[in-house]
Amino acid sequence: MDSLPVRRSVPARLRPLLAACLAAGLFCPAAQAGLTYRLDRAQAAPGETVRIEGVLFNDGDSVADWTAPAQLILQWRGADGSVVRTLAYLDTASPSLSVPVNNFAKVAWQAVVPPGARGLQALAIEGEPVMMALDAGGGAPAVAAAPADAPVIDAGRPGGPPGTGEPLPPAAVAQASAAPPAAAGAAAAEASGERVARANGSAFDRFRNNISAYEPIYFDAGNRGGANARFQISFKYRLFTPDDPQDPGFFDRIYLGYTQTALWDLAGDSRPFVDTTYNPSLFWHSDRLWESSGQRWFMGLTSGVGHSSNGKDGDDSRSVNEVFLEPAVNYRFDRGSTLSFAPRFRKYFAPGSDNRDYADYAGHVDWKLRWAQDDGLVLSALYRQGDSGRRATQLEAAWPLSRTFLRMNGYLHVQYFNGYGETLLGYNQRNDSQVRIGLSLVP
Repeated sequence: MDSLPVRRSVPARLRPLLAACLAAGLFCPAAQAGLTYRLDRAQAAPGETVRIEGVLFNDGDSVADWTAPAQLILQWRGADGSVVRTLAYLDTASPSLSVPVNNFAKVAWQAVVPPGARGLQALAIEGEPVMMALDAGGGAPAVAAAPADAPVIDAGRPGGPPGTGEPLPPAAVAQASAAPPAAAGAAAAEASGERVARANGSAFDRFRNNISAYEPIYFDAGNRGGANARFQISFKYRLFTPDDPQDPGFFDRIYLGYTQTALWDLAGDSRPFVDTTYNPSLFWHSDRLWESSGQRWFMGLTSGVGHSSNGKDGDDSRSVNEVFLEPAVNYRFDRGSTLSFAPRFRKYFAPGSDNRDYADYAGHVDWKLRWAQDDGLVLSALYRQGDSGRRATQLEAAWPLSRTFLRMNGYLHVQYFNGYGETLLGYNQRNDSQVRIGLSLVP
């Protein structure tokens, strides 16, 4: 059960939002600040271990430093008024946190439910104006939100006159999506069935929940050498759904990826596509394989196999197979931006008969650098170095259109390319410098 939203005194530089509002997805004004707590579950039997989770969110204008206490004193209050005091022990590797602007950090403590706890317990942390609740009755938890065997009374409206305290008529209860007491059993069974249906989900729901962006998605147009356009679509699909989204297992990080990039001749007769590259892949991916104690530094990793082909036959056929490894080193700045360095190392195998010298032009490493503001400017650079001075450079900039007078989704996107291999068909041809401008959905 989540804790009630509260406020506590913290250092001036630390102004975290209320964790209860974060957990519930509610709006909280930026002026509110606090450190709040929640229990990791609503029910536990005496002798079992529970986790008390704290959430810090820094909405100030500079980095926030905070050290979590090694122990908390808990007060367990039963329905009979009895009070038991126990200790909760810090369950976080490093108690010292450094939270960048517009970021949050989590800490946790572990505590054992006292032996004498029975029924509903009001759980307080000494020195903190916070109250949580835990059902220490043991056994299977009750059906969530099942109607109780009691009438719904008129307690009044917020800001209005006091209620009468009398039971509401059945029609008013029905409008509130609550069933009369006699139907409690049926409603509980129906609620249980709905939860099973949501857990199983439709095929579309499972697809929607497991698909996400992969490489950048954009459509840009230029006029060097005649009107032309370059566009790319890309997504990845998670093959296994984790039981705990906060702690996915090894196989939960396996993805299918697909990227398609095309160069379009807008000036030629019938406006043909110059070339299109189809790139399916299978890979393992983690955004945060490691992070520093203050969460300022963090590292990710992507590794897998990929195939690229232009889908043509004869003399125009091109294909590349590769094994790749892409470590990513990230640094989080105080004012809400992230710098990422993510070189992709490639090893080619089973080369196509028409492009066996592909590595001589594309090299074996994509050197990638990216700087992104939160809801702001995104800058990225890619550099490839082949043999004999053959190279390719791609620079990109994106600005959110939601922050312009258009107030629309997507980004204003500018892309510069110079060098070899703008298309798979022309991997061994040097392209003139080209600047294109357009729309990006994922920069």
